[in-house]
Amino acid sequence: MDASTDYVIETRALSKRYGSKLALDHLDLAVPRGRIHAIVGANGAGKSTLFRILLGFMPPTAGEARILGRDSQRLTPNDRSRVGFVNEEHTLPGWMRVTQVSAMQRNLYPRWNQSAFDGVIGHYNVLPEQKISQLSRGERAGFNLALALAQGPELLVLDEPTLGLDVVAKRAFLESLMYSNATDECTVIYCSHQMEEIERVADNLIILERGQLKNMSAPEDFCARVTHWVADVPFKGPDPRSVPGLLEVQRLDGLHHYLVLDQDDGFEQFLRNSGARNVQSMPVSLDRAVNAFLTKNHAAPAVA
Repeated sequence: MDASTDYVIETRALSKRYGSKLALDHLDLAVPRGRIHAIVGANGAGKSTLFRILLGFMPPTAGEARILGRDSQRLTPNDRSRVGFVNEEHTLPGWMRVTQVSAMQRNLYPRWNQSAFDGVIGHYNVLPEQKISQLSRGERAGFNLALALAQGPELLVLDEPTLGLDVVAKRAFLESLMYSNATDECTVIYCSHQMEEIERVADNLIILERGQLKNMSAPEDFCARVTHWVADVPFKGPDPRSVPGLLEVQRLDGLHHYLVLDQDDGFEQFLRNSGARNVQSMPVSLDRAVNAFLTKNHAAPAVA
């Protein structure tokens, strides 16, 4: 595999097996340097396994993985210092004070950026002498983000960072991320199930399903692939197995609602050929498009 650093993450035929379960299935992924990349997938899609391998916490069963141009199984302490990581736990030593934790981190990272720390922590009412145990969950999340960006990472991984936060804390976290100048200097990987967050912050949408790459594009480009069609179809309508690109079908108030993938205006003709009298199409939100895509193999309509 090319050791070029044009990509912050590179995998080739990466596989990880837990007994009979294949968590990563010959995954080929190349995430370019710069911007905010969102990684989404249902539970069990392989996201956590991917990052455990990339960060060197576990070996793959087969294939290769590189992070910042380095083999993930040969990372040095210096390599690890180039990666910032914030997860949903926001665990910090509760007995320490804010100033003590930030001073400890400042001594650990030679690229420490105090202005980046101040810029993020300014979004929160965090006092220097407070103990970590006295901070709310939202304040701990903001403090963790400030610490991660201040270390001057080339790659920042955010794994469900707003999980469990209330609306106010979630907004503060997203705004402190978006408006920090420090993000201009690093690549951000944002893992979340919250599509409204991804729609707001992400430049690139990566969808994993059962350990395989299923999409990598701008969020709006993926949205454009999914269309919502409403048709007045007498009786039962066409057999769902015959509907091209079908992601989801519902019957509401006597009308058939179809969410379909990668279908052009020819889909209208399909519906009319199936007996539809009135047909109209409309765009869908990113949340609905992604959820329909991820559940298409789990919620197929029953066929009599």
